[in-house]
Amino acid sequence: MAKENVARKWSAKDSARCIITPSALDHKYSRGTLGVITGSAQYPGAAVLTTSAALATGLGALRFHSSSGLAHLVLHQSPEALVQPGPVTAWIAGSGIDSRKNKDFSTWLRHRWFKLLQRQSVPTLLDAGSLYLAGKLDQPTLITPHVGELSKLLALHGIIASSEIIESNPQEWAVRASQSLGVTVLLKGSTTYVAQDDYLIELPKGTPWLATAGSGDVLAGIIGALIATNYIEILNDPKRLADIAAAGAFIHNRAALAASDGGPISASTLIDEIQQIVTKLLK
Repeated sequence: MAKENVARKWSAKDSARCIITPSALDHKYSRGTLGVITGSAQYPGAAVLTTSAALATGLGALRFHSSSGLAHLVLHQSPEALVQPGPVTAWIAGSGIDSRKNKDFSTWLRHRWFKLLQRQSVPTLLDAGSLYLAGKLDQPTLITPHVGELSKLLALHGIIASSEIIESNPQEWAVRASQSLGVTVLLKGSTTYVAQDDYLIELPKGTPWLATAGSGDVLAGIIGALIATNYIEILNDPKRLADIAAAGAFIHNRAALAASDGGPISASTLIDEIQQIVTKLLK
């Protein structure tokens, strides 16, 4: 890179500015509707974690897209979820879905749902199995890889960088990936970085207890809800998506600290803390 990018240090006050509070004139559809294409036969829990985390963060409605038994799992945990297609103001796609489209029949079906992302061109979060769509969508797009996923994604675009190289300078590679792919990048790690072109955000160091299965699915759900409620602001100001991603990562880490209290946590225990964290930030 020609110059070193100076990262903006992210704070609780910055996060609070990204939380849209409803007014007396709002109704469920004016508060944002999140479309969710997550989970698979191999990783069914991801569907439950993303939807539960999104609803805990706060939005008007959530539409879970699936033609399989995944919808029953989601409804068992979150009966308020809608399970039929319809208009949305943001998308989450890919959490808990293998990137190999033909791995099995159920995975192939989940990838077919990704076609909806192009039919409803609204701000979109791509995670895990949908990362290959980075740079192929017209709408504002956020990707949320860890270093291994980013290494594989960049290789698809002819940029060779091992996980070790990216991990040695994550802020540089977050910026480079954003500029190369034309998307906002949230690069997960012990210190998470968000980059949108040369705009770089550094999150407070995360608790090591977050290194647990499903925590990334919870993160996607939190950010997805914030995107859905901020969709107008994102369409008016491209940098807003980077701020939203940082706010979601901040809430995620605060929820982990509250759930842990110095001890181990599971992804599902994070969800129980999200509402209180959001409330504290607003105060």
